[in-house]
Amino acid sequence: MCGRYEVHTPVEELARRFDAALTEEAQLLPPRYNVAPSLRIPAVRIRHERRELSALSWGLAPSWAKDLSLAKPINARAENIFDSRMFRLAIRRRRCLIPADGFYEWHRRPAGGKQAWHVGMIDGGLFAFGGVWEYWSREQAEPVLSCAIVVTDANRLMAKIHDRMPVIIAREDYERWLDPHLTDPGVISPLLTPYPSDEMRAYPISPRVNNARNEGPDLIQPIEPD
Repeated sequence: MCGRYEVHTPVEELARRFDAALTEEAQLLPPRYNVAPSLRIPAVRIRHERRELSALSWGLAPSWAKDLSLAKPINARAENIFDSRMFRLAIRRRRCLIPADGFYEWHRRPAGGKQAWHVGMIDGGLFAFGGVWEYWSREQAEPVLSCAIVVTDANRLMAKIHDRMPVIIAREDYERWLDPHLTDPGVISPLLTPYPSDEMRAYPISPRVNNARNEGPDLIQPIEPD
């Protein structure tokens, strides 16, 4: 799945790279090397027919929920996303791009314990997860903008670490993914496949990343595996 990632590129650069207007809320988001669920994260979505870099809470609160006491999923499984009550409206009309410089996954060692891995593009460049977003609002409650990352089967590289991986949207598909007028599952589904493994890399990193309170560029430095 995808439960932790990093986006250390400053939001001003994210807005430039994704050709998006930067909201006041998103301007306050700091670079992070250890993004955990419930944090506010930068995400690109379409607002008033243009791209906007917004600040969304990671953990989806659906618009139909009576209150915020229900579980807020951070991931949406690609294979049933069009049938899920939680995600079926969002995947058709409220898709977003979630910028990332890398993500983390943990591999269970045969001798016990888990090894943390950093996964990203082979050139170390910025990329984007496929996400869905929602707007929740009730009287006498603060409105909530939230999102979840879509996950799919692992590609050949990721299969050595975990059986799932986040959906990564290719740059040439950004426009199609964001377009709220494209609602046909037959058009959207081809974008929910594993990203090519030969364009990605993975390496072991320090167990310091296990603690979501730890931050800093040292978290993504490669180490020799145990």
